[in-house]
Amino acid sequence: MAITYLGLGTNIGNKRRNLITAAALLAERVGDVLALSGFYETEPWGFESNNWFLNAAVKLNTDYSPQELLVVTQQIEKELGRTEKSNGTYHDRMIDIDILLYDDEVLQTPELVLPHPLMHERKFVMEPLAEIAPFVQHPIFKESIMDLNERL
Repeated sequence: MAITYLGLGTNIGNKRRNLITAAALLAERVGDVLALSGFYETEPWGFESNNWFLNAAVKLNTDYSPQELLVVTQQIEKELGRTEKSNGTYHDRMIDIDILLYDDEVLQTPELVLPHPLMHERKFVMEPLAEIAPFVQHPIFKESIMDLNERL
């Protein structure tokens, strides 16, 4: 079993329902949801849009490997209406599910980088994550999520 933290985001459709549905599907398919942050309204990051985001973080206990988890999260995104991944160009989306941390694992493959390489630069990721995992250590920076969040 591994503890993983995921970031959730949505800026079109019924945003609250999108996050709740994503969290429910993660609980059904990935493992036990141990914590779900509050929902945070945030401005778009990396692109311009009139649609603000609703973001959250979730803590899960899972038997899946990081690669298996990626496949399941991408499947959930597609089921909830996500048509394409960002690949460097950001756009409006029904749902985005990012693997932020997976135990203390550090991983770099073409498909997945752990911990998420930009998480510490994004308030919309760190604020909900700090709510549910303030004392968790970032495996590369060796600092708590709370401390990283406070510096943003």
